Formats: sequence, structure tokens, C-alpha cells
Amino acid sequence: MVGSAQKYISVAAKQKTKRVALPTGLFAASFAMLVTAFVAPAPALDAPSARAPETTPLPIFKNPRAALRAGLESYHAGDAATSVAALRYAAEGGEALAQWKLGRMYADGDGVRRDDAKAYDYFSKIVDHFAEEEPDPRERSMAANAFVAVGLYLRDGLTSAKIEPDLDRAFELFRYAATYFRNADAQFYLARMYLDGAGVKKDMRQGVNWLELAARKGHAQAQAMLGRLMFNGEAGGGAQKARGLMYLTLARDAATGGGVNEQWIVDSHAKALATANEAERKAAVALLEDYLRERSN
Repeated sequence: MVGSAQKYISVAAKQKTKRVALPTGLFAASFAMLVTAFVAPAPALDAPSARAPETTPLPIFKNPRAALRAGLESYHAGDAATSVAALRYAAEGGEALAQWKLGRMYADGDGVRRDDAKAYDYFSKIVDHFAEEEPDPRERSMAANAFVAVGLYLRDGLTSAKIEPDLDRAFELFRYAATYFRNADAQFYLARMYLDGAGVKKDMRQGVNWLELAARKGHAQAQAMLGRLMFNGEAGGGAQKARGLMYLTLARDAATGGGVNEQWIVDSHAKALATANEAERKAAVALLEDYLRERSN
């Protein structure tokens, strides 16, 4: 599997010689706190006063792991300046989680000024690292997220970092993350490339298959796109209005429940619901009940 990664993930290594560095929480005093850091951003960093100056001097740390812990503690305490300095020290010492956290911060403008070039650089370091070394179970989600982030930058290009769109490499990164990490975001973006014929020959069947894998993981955009294709009879095998409406309902609930902010999902559901007949609506409800029951077991 590592050999496959080496084949598919040479992106960052190839980019480094000609592209500038490049953006969208698992450890503190204990391992549990690190996990919390991976999934829970600190609202305090959203305030403009919390932004970290780029010239903050680096404190002295015992080692990169100690710097990582200190950086995550500071992040959750809302101390952006100390957090960035400590995480930068840890990232330079090879701590992948610090690289990922800084990548996300720069990608999202979280506690720092948004800088996609720096984000790309940090995410690319993770892609490089896991092209040669298999992540342990605690690192898989973080690694997959980095692969997807680099894939998106390569798919769209980034003028500020002098990165031209590279659909072939983006496709390979999405495919690797979709198959090896089974990442729902990667599966969704891979499906889109198949459906659009971007970076790969257009293949509706492959696109629908990848959409369904992501949809089964609760990916709202994949559910909505798959549901719309099924409802309109574009997914192959004729119209599947009840199943399509079921997926659109799942996606709509996520979109209106704070999970995503995609008006097109709400609109797609409303349009399908308005054109479905009573029997199709009842069948969709039955399918939805079966789906939720299956997931709860």
C-alpha cells in the first residue's frame, strides 16, 4: 500500500522545486486532549484581536512534541500568537499534526491571516510524509484531509502560489484518499471528476458508484447529488424517484441542521418533493426509515 502511495502522491515533492509554499484538530497534556484538538476549533481565535503576528519570536521547547502540546493548549486558550509559534516549531521538527493544524489555520484564516500558499505548503509536507510512511490509525483522518486539501488546490490552481491547475495529479490524490483512506470527501470529489470528465474520461457509472459510497457515510453533498441523479433518471437504470427523494431528504436535513451551508441542496429537495406523487413520497419515507434503522444497528 505504501508503494501505491509513492506512485500516486509524488505531487508535493514535484511541486517543491517550482512552487511556493501554500489552505479550508489530537494531543495536549494527554492523548485525549490531542484528539479534542483535532476536532474542536476554538471560537476565541475568530476575533480579530486574536490574530497572530507573523514576527512572533519562537519560544524554547524541550522537543517538537512538547511544542505541539503547548501549541494546542494555547490554541484552545485563545492565545493565537503563542499557538502559531509553538506549532511552527513543532511542524519544523516533523510533527505531522502541527503541520496539519497550521495548514487548516492558514486555509481558514483561523487565528492568522488567511494564506492559501502557506496552507498548501503545510498540507504538502503531510502528503510527502505519508507517501513514504503508512499512518497509524490515529493519523488516518488527518492524512486523508491533507490529501484532499492538496487535491483541491491542484484541481483549481492557486495564482498566489504560482500553481497551475493540474487535474491529473488532483485525480490521483483524490483516488488514493478515496480508496486507501476511504475518505468521504475524497470519494465525493473523485465522483465529481468522473461525472464532469475532468482529469479522467467521463464515466457516469463510476461517478455514481463513488457518490453512493460517500453518501452512505453521510456526506450531504454526495447524498444530494446522488439523489438528484436518481430522481431524474440520470444515474442509470431508469428513474428511482423514491430512493432519490430519500437521499435528497437526508441531504436537506443536514443542510438545514447546520451540517452544511448549501442552498442548492434545499432547492433540489424542494423541487423533487413538489414533482413526486403521493406513492413516491410514501415509498421514500419507508426507504428512509429502513436506512436510518440500518445505520443505528
